[in-house]
Amino acid sequence: MDHNLLIDVRGLLKVYGEAESEVRALDGLDAGVARGEFVAIMGPSGSGKSTLMNILGCLDRPTGGAYILDGRDVSGLSKNELAEVRNQKIGFVFQSFNLLPRLTALRNVTLPLLYNSAEELTDAEAEARARAALESVGLGQRLQHRPNQLSGGQQQRVAIARALVNRPPLLLADEPTGNLDSRASVEIMDLIHALHRQGVTIVMVTHEPDIAAHAERVICVKDGRVLATSAAGESPCLERALQGVELA
Repeated sequence: MDHNLLIDVRGLLKVYGEAESEVRALDGLDAGVARGEFVAIMGPSGSGKSTLMNILGCLDRPTGGAYILDGRDVSGLSKNELAEVRNQKIGFVFQSFNLLPRLTALRNVTLPLLYNSAEELTDAEAEARARAALESVGLGQRLQHRPNQLSGGQQQRVAIARALVNRPPLLLADEPTGNLDSRASVEIMDLIHALHRQGVTIVMVTHEPDIAAHAERVICVKDGRVLATSAAGESPCLERALQGVELA
């Protein structure tokens, strides 16, 4: 076991349907992400990248293979065990923000702390940590605002604060700038870079090459397998991989 890997995926298989209707969304995929690394995952529609993200986020279980997260094989855990892993190890940021509309920013960020069995925080301690998380993303003056009172970029900042409030080692970002204009996209990517510099491991799914270029490494997925891996700046490699051209 490579102890430097936070994520170690081996022979990952995800099958939907049976017999003639069988679809292999993941077909023996191997990948690894080192602690503190910033990786982007790209691939055409139907490549398996969303299925991979769901398994990495412990939202789904593979049909076969192993997923070792922070030294523990989580591929065979029960739903309750997976929920505990998600709460303690993983922060999620989604394209659509996924904030609860009737709750304030502060309350949205406090929620994950209520389900954290690893720490028994008082209500005051939970609120103080949520407040600090919002201040860290520049929203200290928006604590009592509800999502409809915030811009898209501000809503995504709330989502990032919520993702990090339990201090997980891994941040999974699924098209984090997909619903934002160019200015807000730049601000969110600047924030993600700041988190990376603080030591957070980041795995980001995106279909935008300019967003993928922010990562240290790009993993290109096609037909349920890793087709190519490149440094983010190696655009010829990336372009050929996404077109399905075998790399020399």
